[in-house]
Amino acid sequence: MLLAAASTTGRAEDVRALPADRSAAVLYVALGDSTVEGVGATRPDRTYVSRLHERLRAVYPNARVANLGLGGATSADVLLRQLDRAIDLRPDLVTLAIGPNDITTRMPVATYEKNLETILGRLRHETTAVAVVNLIPDLAVTPRFSGSRLRETVGRQTIVFNEALARKGRTHGAELVDLYAASQREVPVQPELISTDGYHPSDAGYARWAELVWAGVEARIVDR
Repeated sequence: MLLAAASTTGRAEDVRALPADRSAAVLYVALGDSTVEGVGATRPDRTYVSRLHERLRAVYPNARVANLGLGGATSADVLLRQLDRAIDLRPDLVTLAIGPNDITTRMPVATYEKNLETILGRLRHETTAVAVVNLIPDLAVTPRFSGSRLRETVGRQTIVFNEALARKGRTHGAELVDLYAASQREVPVQPELISTDGYHPSDAGYARWAELVWAGVEARIVDR
Protein backbone atom coordinates (compact mmCIF):
# COMPACT_ATOMS: atom_id res chain seq x y z
CA MET A 1 0.00 0.00 0.00
CA LEU A 2 1.21 3.57 0.34
CA LEU A 3 1.27 6.36 2.79
CA ALA A 4 0.29 9.83 3.82
CA ALA A 5 -2.19 11.21 6.19
CA ALA A 6 -4.81 13.58 7.47
CA SER A 7 -7.47 14.27 10.01
CA THR A 8 -10.28 12.49 11.74
CA THR A 9 -13.94 12.65 10.94
CA GLY A 10 -17.08 10.58 11.17
CA ARG A 11 -19.47 10.05 14.03
CA ALA A 12 -22.57 8.02 14.87
CA GLU A 13 -25.32 8.62 17.39
CA ASP A 14 -23.79 6.23 19.91
CA VAL A 15 -20.17 7.35 20.02
CA ARG A 16 -17.82 4.93 21.73
CA ALA A 17 -14.88 6.15 23.75
CA LEU A 18 -11.76 4.84 25.42
CA PRO A 19 -11.85 4.80 29.23
CA ALA A 20 -11.30 7.76 31.51
CA ASP A 21 -9.32 5.50 33.86
CA ARG A 22 -5.68 5.94 32.83
CA SER A 23 -4.69 2.76 34.66
CA ALA A 24 -6.92 0.64 32.42
CA ALA A 25 -5.17 -2.20 30.59
CA VAL A 26 -6.36 -1.01 27.19
CA LEU A 27 -5.89 -3.62 24.47
CA TYR A 28 -5.22 -2.31 20.97
CA VAL A 29 -5.71 -4.72 18.06
CA ALA A 30 -4.53 -3.79 14.56
CA LEU A 31 -6.19 -5.34 11.50
CA GLY A 32 -5.17 -5.06 7.89
CA ASP A 33 -2.51 -5.51 5.26
CA SER A 34 1.22 -4.99 4.74
CA THR A 35 1.11 -1.45 6.10
CA VAL A 36 -0.16 -2.88 9.38
CA GLU A 37 2.49 -5.59 9.34
CA GLY A 38 4.99 -2.80 8.70
CA VAL A 39 6.50 -3.58 5.31
CA GLY A 40 8.87 -0.76 4.43
CA ALA A 41 9.91 0.02 8.00
CA THR A 42 13.51 -0.64 8.95
CA ARG A 43 12.64 -1.98 12.41
CA PRO A 44 9.51 -3.34 14.12
CA ASP A 45 9.37 -0.35 16.46
CA ARG A 46 9.13 2.03 13.49
CA THR A 47 5.85 0.72 12.08
CA TYR A 48 2.74 2.83 12.51
CA VAL A 49 1.19 0.22 14.82
CA SER A 50 4.20 0.27 17.14
CA ARG A 51 4.30 4.07 17.10
CA LEU A 52 0.58 4.22 17.83
CA HIS A 53 1.01 1.80 20.73
CA GLU A 54 3.79 4.01 22.08
CA ARG A 55 1.49 7.03 21.99
CA LEU A 56 -1.28 5.01 23.62
CA ARG A 57 1.03 3.98 26.45
CA ALA A 58 1.77 7.63 27.17
CA VAL A 59 -1.90 7.91 28.14
CA TYR A 60 -2.55 4.36 29.33
CA PRO A 61 0.75 2.95 30.70
CA ASN A 62 -0.73 -0.57 30.83
CA ALA A 63 -1.85 -0.54 27.20
CA ARG A 64 -1.07 -3.67 25.17
CA VAL A 65 -1.06 -4.34 21.43
CA ALA A 66 -1.82 -7.30 19.18
CA ASN A 67 -0.85 -6.77 15.55
CA LEU A 68 -2.77 -9.15 13.28
CA GLY A 69 -1.92 -7.40 10.02
CA LEU A 70 -0.41 -9.44 7.18
CA GLY A 71 1.17 -8.49 3.89
CA GLY A 72 -1.05 -9.07 0.87
CA ALA A 73 -4.26 -9.13 2.90
CA THR A 74 -7.51 -8.07 1.29
CA SER A 75 -10.77 -7.27 3.07
CA ALA A 76 -11.72 -10.92 2.53
CA ASP A 77 -8.56 -12.01 4.36
CA VAL A 78 -9.35 -9.72 7.30
CA LEU A 79 -12.82 -11.20 7.41
CA LEU A 80 -11.69 -14.82 7.19
CA ARG A 81 -8.35 -14.81 9.02
CA GLN A 82 -8.15 -11.84 11.37
CA LEU A 83 -11.60 -10.85 12.56
CA ASP A 84 -12.46 -13.84 14.76
CA ARG A 85 -9.07 -13.60 16.47
CA ALA A 86 -9.61 -9.91 17.09
CA ILE A 87 -13.06 -10.42 18.59
CA ASP A 88 -11.80 -13.23 20.83
CA LEU A 89 -9.18 -10.86 22.25
CA ARG A 90 -11.91 -8.49 23.50
CA PRO A 91 -10.17 -5.31 22.35
CA ASP A 92 -10.75 -1.78 23.57
CA LEU A 93 -9.35 -0.23 20.39
CA VAL A 94 -9.20 -1.58 16.84
CA THR A 95 -7.55 0.05 13.85
CA LEU A 96 -8.37 -1.13 10.34
CA ALA A 97 -6.22 -0.41 7.27
CA ILE A 98 -7.45 -2.36 4.25
CA GLY A 99 -8.22 -1.82 0.59
CA PRO A 100 -5.15 -1.41 -1.65
CA ASN A 101 -4.88 -5.14 -2.31
CA ASP A 102 -8.60 -5.27 -3.03
CA ILE A 103 -8.01 -2.61 -5.68
CA THR A 104 -4.90 -4.17 -7.23
CA THR A 105 -6.49 -7.64 -7.35
CA ARG A 106 -9.58 -6.10 -8.99
CA MET A 107 -12.06 -7.04 -6.32
CA PRO A 108 -15.47 -5.51 -7.17
CA VAL A 109 -16.20 -2.54 -4.94
CA ALA A 110 -19.56 -4.13 -4.03
CA THR A 111 -17.70 -7.13 -2.59
CA TYR A 112 -15.32 -4.85 -0.71
CA GLU A 113 -18.24 -2.92 0.77
CA LYS A 114 -20.00 -6.14 1.75
CA ASN A 115 -16.84 -7.35 3.53
CA LEU A 116 -16.54 -4.02 5.35
CA GLU A 117 -20.16 -4.28 6.44
CA THR A 118 -19.42 -7.63 8.05
CA ILE A 119 -16.09 -6.59 9.59
CA LEU A 120 -17.27 -3.31 11.06
CA GLY A 121 -20.69 -4.68 11.93
CA ARG A 122 -19.25 -7.55 13.92
CA LEU A 123 -16.79 -5.26 15.69
CA ARG A 124 -19.71 -3.00 16.55
CA HIS A 125 -22.00 -5.75 17.82
CA GLU A 126 -19.56 -8.32 19.24
CA THR A 127 -17.05 -6.05 20.95
CA THR A 128 -17.04 -2.81 22.93
CA ALA A 129 -14.06 -1.51 20.98
CA VAL A 130 -13.53 1.91 19.50
CA ALA A 131 -12.87 1.39 15.79
CA VAL A 132 -10.53 3.77 13.95
CA VAL A 133 -10.45 3.30 10.19
CA ASN A 134 -8.17 5.06 7.74
CA LEU A 135 -9.19 5.92 4.22
CA ILE A 136 -6.94 4.45 1.55
CA PRO A 137 -4.10 6.81 0.58
CA ASP A 138 -3.97 7.87 -3.06
CA LEU A 139 -2.15 4.95 -4.64
CA ALA A 140 -1.72 6.87 -7.88
CA VAL A 141 0.86 9.23 -6.36
CA THR A 142 3.25 6.46 -5.33
CA PRO A 143 6.26 5.81 -7.60
CA ARG A 144 4.86 2.36 -8.37
CA PHE A 145 1.86 3.87 -10.16
CA SER A 146 2.69 7.52 -10.85
CA GLY A 147 4.35 6.68 -14.15
CA SER A 148 2.27 3.62 -14.97
CA ARG A 149 -0.47 3.19 -17.55
CA LEU A 150 -2.60 1.97 -14.63
CA ARG A 151 -2.29 5.29 -12.81
CA GLU A 152 -5.68 6.72 -13.84
CA THR A 153 -7.52 3.46 -13.22
CA VAL A 154 -5.97 2.97 -9.81
CA GLY A 155 -6.65 6.60 -8.94
CA ARG A 156 -10.34 6.30 -9.84
CA GLN A 157 -10.71 3.03 -7.98
CA THR A 158 -9.14 4.48 -4.85
CA ILE A 159 -11.80 7.19 -4.79
CA VAL A 160 -14.65 4.70 -5.26
CA PHE A 161 -13.30 2.32 -2.63
CA ASN A 162 -12.85 5.18 -0.19
CA GLU A 163 -16.45 6.21 -0.68
CA ALA A 164 -17.52 2.70 0.31
CA LEU A 165 -15.14 2.72 3.27
CA ALA A 166 -16.46 6.06 4.50
CA ARG A 167 -20.08 4.91 4.18
CA LYS A 168 -19.51 1.78 6.22
CA GLY A 169 -17.32 3.55 8.74
CA ARG A 170 -20.01 6.12 9.48
CA THR A 171 -22.75 3.48 9.55
CA HIS A 172 -20.93 1.55 12.27
CA GLY A 173 -19.65 4.47 14.33
CA ALA A 174 -15.99 4.24 13.39
CA GLU A 175 -13.63 7.18 13.62
CA LEU A 176 -12.49 7.95 10.07
CA VAL A 177 -8.99 9.20 9.35
CA ASP A 178 -8.49 10.77 5.92
CA LEU A 179 -5.12 9.58 4.66
CA TYR A 180 -6.24 10.13 1.08
CA ALA A 181 -6.21 13.95 1.00
CA ALA A 182 -2.90 14.22 2.81
CA SER A 183 -1.24 11.64 0.60
CA GLN A 184 -2.14 13.75 -2.42
CA ARG A 185 -0.63 16.84 -0.80
CA GLU A 186 2.41 15.34 0.86
CA VAL A 187 3.78 12.40 -1.09
CA PRO A 188 4.55 14.29 -4.34
CA VAL A 189 6.63 16.87 -2.44
CA GLN A 190 8.01 14.56 0.27
CA PRO A 191 9.23 11.44 -1.54
CA GLU A 192 10.99 10.36 1.66
CA LEU A 193 7.57 9.28 2.96
CA ILE A 194 7.73 6.25 0.65
CA SER A 195 10.17 3.36 1.09
CA THR A 196 12.65 2.20 -1.51
CA ASP A 197 10.09 -0.23 -2.97
CA GLY A 198 8.18 2.79 -4.29
CA TYR A 199 4.93 1.75 -2.66
CA HIS A 200 4.98 1.17 1.10
CA PRO A 201 5.63 3.86 3.70
CA SER A 202 9.17 4.46 4.91
CA ASP A 203 10.06 5.04 8.56
CA ALA A 204 9.16 8.70 8.02
CA GLY A 205 5.94 7.68 6.31
CA TYR A 206 4.88 5.44 9.17
CA ALA A 207 5.67 8.20 11.66
CA ARG A 208 3.34 10.52 9.74
CA TRP A 209 0.71 7.79 9.47
CA ALA A 210 0.81 7.23 13.23
CA GLU A 211 0.57 10.96 13.89
CA LEU A 212 -2.63 11.28 11.92
CA VAL A 213 -4.25 8.06 13.08
CA TRP A 214 -3.43 9.11 16.63
CA ALA A 215 -5.61 12.19 16.13
CA GLY A 216 -8.49 9.79 15.48
CA VAL A 217 -7.70 7.74 18.57
CA GLU A 218 -7.27 10.84 20.70
CA ALA A 219 -10.72 12.06 19.66
CA ARG A 220 -12.17 9.00 21.42
CA ILE A 221 -10.29 9.31 24.72
CA VAL A 222 -12.52 10.41 27.58
CA ASP A 223 -11.18 13.28 29.65
CA ARG A 224 -10.79 12.68 33.34
